[in-house]
Amino acid sequence: MTEMKKADIKVGFLCNNNCFFCVQGHKKIFGNKTTREIKASIKEARKDCEIVVFTGGEPTIREDILELVSFAKNLKFKIIQIQSNGRMFAYKDFCQKIVNAGANEFALALHGHKADLHNYLTQQNSFLQVVKGINNLKKMNQSVIMNTVIVKSNYRYLPEITKLLIGLNVDQIQFAFVHALGAAKDNFDKVIPRISLVIPFLVKSLKLGTRFNKKIMVEAIPPCFLKDFQEHISENSMPEMKIFDLDNIVDNFKEARIVEGKMKNTKCKKCTLFSVCEGPWKEYPERFGWDEFKPVIK
Repeated sequence: MTEMKKADIKVGFLCNNNCFFCVQGHKKIFGNKTTREIKASIKEARKDCEIVVFTGGEPTIREDILELVSFAKNLKFKIIQIQSNGRMFAYKDFCQKIVNAGANEFALALHGHKADLHNYLTQQNSFLQVVKGINNLKKMNQSVIMNTVIVKSNYRYLPEITKLLIGLNVDQIQFAFVHALGAAKDNFDKVIPRISLVIPFLVKSLKLGTRFNKKIMVEAIPPCFLKDFQEHISENSMPEMKIFDLDNIVDNFKEARIVEGKMKNTKCKKCTLFSVCEGPWKEYPERFGWDEFKPVIK
């Protein structure tokens, strides 16, 4: 069966959160794209994509989001995903309207197991809204994928976050290691943890998710750190993706992130996982070096 190609459409960069680690944080000055610009991107995407993702910034704060989702539905995309901080889904009426418009998958973000941690990281009183949003969508039998960005403040609580999300009956849990761009670059020392410190807590989370038959995935941590958990590495199963960014189109996101975003060391070449590894985001070894990275040799 052929994998469906995905279009990731950045609808703009305004957001009602102000996360310390946001990779798009430096783009807020560009504001949001116009309705016409986004519709043009949606039409272009439909030429070779069957999945469309509305992302940003925060797509749900746009006044035209229902119109844009409906436009995508009329073009018969098989999956219409809303990638969101989750706050607007606290309103049942909004949930019903966006589902009626055609959205059928929701990728929401939760970065802490308790309000004080999540609210600190988003710099907004947002935790309870996200939890309510998850509950609203699950009551409507919608597919909910959760994303947690792994940062210094939350990595010790990954198992607790996992327990919370299992209890909320989400469909998938995704842990993404922070990428030191945008606000995360500005706050590097505050938000970027050492991967080797993260791993014990991440492994507990993976075991917990597996025990409860929950799909749980990890993004942007090289496989040498997860030798016994290769099936949980997101990069191994990501669909082909096209990105409609601020003023350009990235035709092949996998190629772009390997060539421009990530890097490997010469010692990586003797690792048995070399062919399936993309390496870490390059900003990480540029700051911390390669001592933590141990080639897997059989």
